[in-house]
Amino acid sequence: MDHVTGKPIQVVAVTGGKGGVGKTSVSVNLGLALSQMERRVTLLDADLGLANVDVLLGLKPRHTLKDVLDSTCSMRDVVIQGPQDLKIVPAASGLQEMVKLGPHEHAGLISAFSEIAHNMDVLLIDTAAGISDDVVSFLCAAQEILVVVCNEPTSVTDAYALIKILNQKFGISKVRVVANMVRDEADAEMVFSKLVNVSDRFLDISLMYAGYIPFDDHLRRAVQKQRCVVELHPTSKSAQAFKKLAQQVDSWPIPTMPTGHLEFFVERLVADHPVH
Repeated sequence: MDHVTGKPIQVVAVTGGKGGVGKTSVSVNLGLALSQMERRVTLLDADLGLANVDVLLGLKPRHTLKDVLDSTCSMRDVVIQGPQDLKIVPAASGLQEMVKLGPHEHAGLISAFSEIAHNMDVLLIDTAAGISDDVVSFLCAAQEILVVVCNEPTSVTDAYALIKILNQKFGISKVRVVANMVRDEADAEMVFSKLVNVSDRFLDISLMYAGYIPFDDHLRRAVQKQRCVVELHPTSKSAQAFKKLAQQVDSWPIPTMPTGHLEFFVERLVADHPVH
């Protein structure tokens, strides 16, 4: 066992290939649902342009990861306490420079994350929309990639484009898919099968169905109030679906080898050529 973190951590990157698929909402509600299962969850807002997580929850961060790298504060100062013990690391506009950090900053980042690792069972990463280098770096560094897809042709196309890059350029062989804002399970399975059909024909990657989140007016109302639907309307269809998704995530195997530890995630994140 590694002396810094002591135990492996489930690192899940949530992505979508494009904006507007409800990726941040999935990240936040999944994080909260896992918290309610008494898992210690940290949500890293890696959406550098929009920094949606704090907005979605009505939080005002005082510090970001950039301050940690500049040595003006510690990682503990950066972490915001969200609802129901969910911890949030707010986005830093300087975060895209992470991929180009020197050895000194690498070491700083690894020790920054190991500062909070002992308090963590799950690290969720809310990535930016699209397929830029920094998004791909986060995805390649995570153990699990959860692609959020909607029942729209552009969403399916963009999700496929992302999956194709991950597979062909970075050798990623497994991706999990959650259908969001769908009418029902049949709708979700149809979206998933569209992705599978095209992936099976052209790629060497395994797509795994992680469930679905139904379109629900309660969810829209929760967003307007800057709250999580899981907290505000716990009996709603979408909240129940997030709880089911959290149970799924909780059942995913965690690597027991050293690469399951948090500093390996950070090392993979800052490596020049992400490997899985």
